[in-house]
Amino acid sequence: MNSLLSGLTFASALGCGLMAGVFFAFSTFVMTALSRLPAAQGIAAMQSINSTIVTTLFLFVFMVTALLSLVLGVIACFKWGTPGAIYLLAGGVLYVVGAFLVTVACNVPLNDALAAASPTSPEGAALWTCYLSDWVAWNHVRTIASLAALAAYIVALRQ
Repeated sequence: MNSLLSGLTFASALGCGLMAGVFFAFSTFVMTALSRLPAAQGIAAMQSINSTIVTTLFLFVFMVTALLSLVLGVIACFKWGTPGAIYLLAGGVLYVVGAFLVTVACNVPLNDALAAASPTSPEGAALWTCYLSDWVAWNHVRTIASLAALAAYIVALRQ
C-alpha cells in the first residue's frame, strides 16, 4: 500500500474508532441514564445534546470519516485484486452505509421529531418511549458498523 493510501486508511480507521466510541457510549450508558429520568427531563436533555452535537468537532469527524471511507471504497474498486482492497471496500461500505446513511435515514429523523416535541406534553412523553427504543436500536447498528469498519481498515493496513 502506498503512503498516501496508508495515510487515508489510517485516518479513516481513527475516525471510525472515534465514532464507534461515541456511539458505544450512547448505546451503553448515556441513553440508559436519560431513560431513567422523568420523560420531560430526558427529552429536554436529549434535545440539548442533539442541538449541541452539530456544532462540535463530532460533526467534523463524522463527516470527514464518511468522505474518506467513500474515497477508500472507490480506490478499492480501482485497485481490486491488490492486497487489502477487499478490506478497504468493506470498511468503506460498513461506515458509509452502517454509520453515515443509518444516521441520515434513521437517527436524524428521530432527532427531528424529538426536537419538535414539547417535553412536558403527553404526546412528548409517548414519543419519548418510542424514541428511546428506536433510536437506541439504530445506534447499535452505527456502533457495530463503525467498529467493523475500523477492524476492516486495520486488516487493510496489515496487508
